Amino acid sequence: MSSQVQAPPPKTDENRSVIDMSKMSEGQRAALQVTEAARESHDDISFVAHLFMGRWRPEKLYPVNEVDAAEKMRADAFIAELSAFLRAKVDAEMIDRTGEIPDEVMAGLARLGCYGIKVPQQYGGLGFSQTTYCRVCQLLASHCTNTFAHLSIHQSVGVPQPLMLFGTDEQKQKFLPRVAGGEISAFALTEAGVGSDPARMTTKATPTDDGETFLLNGEKLWCSNGTRAGLLIVAAQTTPKLVNGKPRTQITTFVVEAKAPGVEVVCRSQFMGHRAIYNGVMRFTNVRVPRANIVGGEGRGLKVALTTLNAGRLSIPAASIGVAKRSLQIAREWGGTRIQWGVPIGQHAAVAEKIRRIAAHAFAMEAMLLVTSRIVDRDKKADIRLEAAMCKMWGTEKAWMCLDDVMQIRGGRGYETEQSLIERGEKPYPVERLMRDNRVTTIFEGSSEIMRLFIMREALDPHLTVAGIALNSERPWGERIASALKSAGFYLWWYPKQWLPFGGAVPADMHPHLAAYFGEIAGWSRKLARTLFHQMIKFGVNLEKRQVLLGRIADIGSDLFAIAATCVYAQKLLKEGEPEVKVFALVDDFRAQALLRIRQNFAGVSRNADQSGYELAQGVIKGDHQWVERGIL
Repeated sequence: MSSQVQAPPPKTDENRSVIDMSKMSEGQRAALQVTEAARESHDDISFVAHLFMGRWRPEKLYPVNEVDAAEKMRADAFIAELSAFLRAKVDAEMIDRTGEIPDEVMAGLARLGCYGIKVPQQYGGLGFSQTTYCRVCQLLASHCTNTFAHLSIHQSVGVPQPLMLFGTDEQKQKFLPRVAGGEISAFALTEAGVGSDPARMTTKATPTDDGETFLLNGEKLWCSNGTRAGLLIVAAQTTPKLVNGKPRTQITTFVVEAKAPGVEVVCRSQFMGHRAIYNGVMRFTNVRVPRANIVGGEGRGLKVALTTLNAGRLSIPAASIGVAKRSLQIAREWGGTRIQWGVPIGQHAAVAEKIRRIAAHAFAMEAMLLVTSRIVDRDKKADIRLEAAMCKMWGTEKAWMCLDDVMQIRGGRGYETEQSLIERGEKPYPVERLMRDNRVTTIFEGSSEIMRLFIMREALDPHLTVAGIALNSERPWGERIASALKSAGFYLWWYPKQWLPFGGAVPADMHPHLAAYFGEIAGWSRKLARTLFHQMIKFGVNLEKRQVLLGRIADIGSDLFAIAATCVYAQKLLKEGEPEVKVFALVDDFRAQALLRIRQNFAGVSRNADQSGYELAQGVIKGDHQWVERGIL
């Protein structure tokens, strides 16, 4: 890795925004400008980005390149050792009940190298790939989601990931050995009034007179790992920058020593699940932070934070796979041994439907994550924004579906705690604990709602590059007309192609059964592209307000990506010797379920009750329907 791996400079041209800023408040405008300026830019867009444009690029996914043989040998040995440690030393039920990960468990994890899984070996880490890291996250979450969250926060969004992506040589040499060796790191971005709106950030870092130090003041909410951390990544406002004569908010990230004077843990937060997560409110009062601790450059803090979240986002779907597989294991065992009406409950169609759904989606989740992880390992600078967002959004929602299904299959026993089951002499399947711990996965590190909007913002980006000026009401009419004429030339060539019934070439070495499914995605992609284009024409600058509509389109793209990934993953499994009949059964069934959703979402684009539903919701908020609430305390 080079001394400073950074993403290309962001394209900050606001002309590319389809959002009409002319009627926005200054606060709304500032928030949009800050966020747009921090967006990543890639010249070589990804498989899914092409999919939204009706372009078929199978080479972006296929084939799945193998993990380096030397790493695989090391990784297999490490995972075997970690598995033994988890079985022998990590009591997940006790950790959940007490809300504490024992010091001896943390020390054991440190001895194994778990705090530096992706940190390069030259800095004292294990130097494993993204693929191996995801294998570890899956394993951890299948056993103890508290331990998974602790380790994932530390290295996915804590100090290691930002420094590996944006750090200087000096920062890496100073801090990476510490975090790889077990010194806990934390991430501090969110504030009480700031979630996805960074322009409202109130934490400030003010330079001293000599410019070599900053004074950090403010308070952060839900600082992950914050109550136990030795090092923190903290985002704060720094001196605004003038852009076209107007001040623009600057966000900068710093590495902060948790023991520095003025750093205070106000309280530890408590949650429905993840009861042993060391998450709290952190206050900073005149904390002196050296300029040398700026990560990624002054004013690039949101860029660092968003890129870090993007790179680290894959750990969440990896954990979701572990949960889905554990759900499958429980459903299989209980479905085959629990007798009702003379037969195992798994033979009853209503239960079998749930088991089928869990199995097919656990398989697809693993496929999506594997192909995305291998893209990262093939090229650290590869554009995986859409793939990572889909893995996170789709994977966490489907894991929750799997948990809901296995809860129903287990019945009252699923709702019962492990401790209660043990006291009654029954096998303590942890369904209740897994449900509490995993409800948050569709919320943190980008809620499903934010992920869908993110996906659609990125999907629209090629169109905005072509026609952004024409759609921007703040630009002079002359520029808008010139842009419209130029974009007309593109669309006169592009749009007819979205109706042509060919262009779905598949790899020559793909099994014909899989190739048929893989190739048909090209046709669905063209329908997706023209559907999105039709909505752009219909709603113009108001399209961004049609969030439910955009969500349907995002879901179509996600299911198409999932089908493609299952085909690619299945081909890999066949190459490794898995029986065709068993692999095809999962691919066939998942495709059938996904296509039902795809067709339903396409139908919902043109036939829906979105507007009337929105108006009803606004009436509810105003109090027009408070009478519905009668009869409660």
